Amino acid sequence: MAHKQAVYAGNRCRVIINWRLSYLLHEANLKSKSQVMKRIIIRRSKLVLLTTIIGSFVFLQSCGDSFLVNEPPGEASGPTMETSKGIESLLIGAYDLLIGNSVFGGVLGTDWTYGSAASDDTYKGTTFGDQSSFNDVERYETNPSNPYMGGRWADTYEGIARANEVLSRLANVQESDEPIAESRAAEIEAEAKFLRAWYHFKATMIFQNIPYIKTQEELGDTAPTEVPNDSEGWDDIEADLQVAIDNLGPEPPQGDVGRVDMYAAMAAKAKAHMFQNELSEAQPILDDIINSGAFELVNNYNNNFRQDTENNAESIFEIQATAEQGVDNHLLVGGPAAHQAGPAGVGWGFFQPSQNLFEAFQTTQDGLPVLDKEEREPLEHDMGVASSEEFVPTDHELDPRVDYTIARRGVDFNGFGIHAGNNWIRAQSNGGPYMTKKFFYLEEFSGNAAGGGFDSPRNFRAIRYSHVLLWRAEIHVENGELEEARQLVNQIRNRAKNSDYVMGRVTDYTLDSQPAEGDIDWDQPAANYEVEPYPAGHPAFASQEEARKAVRLEHRLEFATEGQRFFQLRRWGIADDVLNDFIEEDSEFRNFMDGASYNPEEDDYWPLPQDQLDIQDALTQDPAY
Repeated sequence: MAHKQAVYAGNRCRVIINWRLSYLLHEANLKSKSQVMKRIIIRRSKLVLLTTIIGSFVFLQSCGDSFLVNEPPGEASGPTMETSKGIESLLIGAYDLLIGNSVFGGVLGTDWTYGSAASDDTYKGTTFGDQSSFNDVERYETNPSNPYMGGRWADTYEGIARANEVLSRLANVQESDEPIAESRAAEIEAEAKFLRAWYHFKATMIFQNIPYIKTQEELGDTAPTEVPNDSEGWDDIEADLQVAIDNLGPEPPQGDVGRVDMYAAMAAKAKAHMFQNELSEAQPILDDIINSGAFELVNNYNNNFRQDTENNAESIFEIQATAEQGVDNHLLVGGPAAHQAGPAGVGWGFFQPSQNLFEAFQTTQDGLPVLDKEEREPLEHDMGVASSEEFVPTDHELDPRVDYTIARRGVDFNGFGIHAGNNWIRAQSNGGPYMTKKFFYLEEFSGNAAGGGFDSPRNFRAIRYSHVLLWRAEIHVENGELEEARQLVNQIRNRAKNSDYVMGRVTDYTLDSQPAEGDIDWDQPAANYEVEPYPAGHPAFASQEEARKAVRLEHRLEFATEGQRFFQLRRWGIADDVLNDFIEEDSEFRNFMDGASYNPEEDDYWPLPQDQLDIQDALTQDPAY
């Protein structure tokens, strides 16, 4: 095959720049003819990559299968990389793909395209014609030729290829005259296998059956392109994560914040079990994490999204990012999800929360959630209301997490001023009146952004202690231990209650310009916030059915817009009812979803990319497609 290539090395007949790395040869004090150099920098306790492009790119002349086994032109040779410093640089290259390359289709860091915009949490947003391939994902009409499928495949299997390269080169170094110290070699293998498992996890979240690609030494006589996608990969994911658990300690290797440790591997394995509904297998792992005392909920909910509180006591696995001039390691969703107008208008206007999500944050006068959607009250919104027209925001009781999640009219937007509504929204008729908040930096940190403010410097907390608590609460419910579940949920709710609230009550209801200072009371909360823990004996925890609703809603409120909702609905087995109800309801709010439907037999996973099926006989398409 001279024209197409299997994307197990992250390449589709595109420019080869050694997987965007020369693996930091300058830092390793090595000599190489590689034309792309990167070096590690530890800045603000982050593990980041600084890219320097020197000379011209090297183009791949032939994209045959041989690329899977041959060193492409311009790539550092085996002897160059098979040293201690070379292996360490290769490992950093494997971490680098955690954020991914593709903004919309790959989205490895945040999963916002599939986990949020394909759910009842958010819309694609922006205009109808912008990123039209996204429309198919949101409407459950994706086909195998949709370029987003190729983007996800390429990003996941490029990450896998990098992890396998570490493992293969490490094996060679350990057989050489200058092996790496045994303890460090075991850590490197553990880190690489964690990353390999994580990237496969990211693949199987989207594609129901995947090929689990290991090193050639592990595959034996089987070529990577001959590995079938005959399973979801869970057994291999668990095995790789167990290696990481067994060989990593409770602190990051070499003291580098951003590297994975034993607890990150444990939490990832527990998550894998939860995704398979293997609750009894997840339970002891979660108990070990909780009983370790190594983690706690941070005092303020918003500290999970601020730049100055990254890698905190709640974070178990955190994807590192930065956004500085010359550093290509920013969180890719930041700019696309930013406003296109207003004082923070540096972006494209994607990723807009739904009215359904906004209304899920309402509480009773007692500060408790309204578990059944049918019992929630419609909340005022400014859909179709000009900023110059009067609009009075709802005074209904709300969970305070809403205004750290949803950007809405009449409430301060991350220190950039009071949100003006329509004037700041790119296309309300298509994306609704709201924007997200969690992925855009605070005004006080705007000087740390790059790309004219487009590139967000925020890390992404991929697994937090709050995940662990709510997973464990979920297991308690299924075991009939409802009081134990209530206590864990209340830890989350008490933190929300005791967090700092968004401040600034606005009394000027026409916002074609910023309100005068006299029309904003900065000593008052921005809305009528009311959140309380569930009291003992509350009906929400009197039956398994109601407790299940309470835990699931708490998960939604805590992690809204963080790329998880669709996957949770799928594993809970309620996607059919929830999403079709949402489509019917949302069609009365905007017309984008008119005629759409969710079929749980066909739309629970996405199709394998057609270009990979065309060149790999071992792959089989999902029968639904």
